[in-house]
Amino acid sequence: MFENSMVTAVLAASDLERAQRFWHDTFGLDPASTDMGGATYVIGGGVVLVYESEFAGTNKATALGIMTDDLDRDMAALREKGVVFHDYDLPGLKTEDGVVDMEGERGAWFDDSEGNIISLAQPKSVTLEQARQMLAAASA
Repeated sequence: MFENSMVTAVLAASDLERAQRFWHDTFGLDPASTDMGGATYVIGGGVVLVYESEFAGTNKATALGIMTDDLDRDMAALREKGVVFHDYDLPGLKTEDGVVDMEGERGAWFDDSEGNIISLAQPKSVTLEQARQMLAAASA
């Protein structure tokens, strides 16, 4: 099953033009295509379709995860572009200055222009390249 397939993350936007500005201004990305009723971006080797929907921002959980090799560097760059990171104080999850330090990774969360929650995470037990190799081996 799925031997010849590809995964696409899908994020809703109540204002597609505003969402495209966010992706351009925040991540420095322009759409790879603007078909299928939205804008398609390639980030970290993955595909994200941002499409217009009245239900944008209604998901209260993480909608998109981005893995990085340097959380502090990327958080600083995003903060320079106006991104505000969430602070949480929940059972088993407490952030300090927007960062949670868990057993296997450090992470942070922020909202896109449409209220979708995006996570940024840096693995601690493996390098990003090792994580890529493990994924490639698992899908071979």
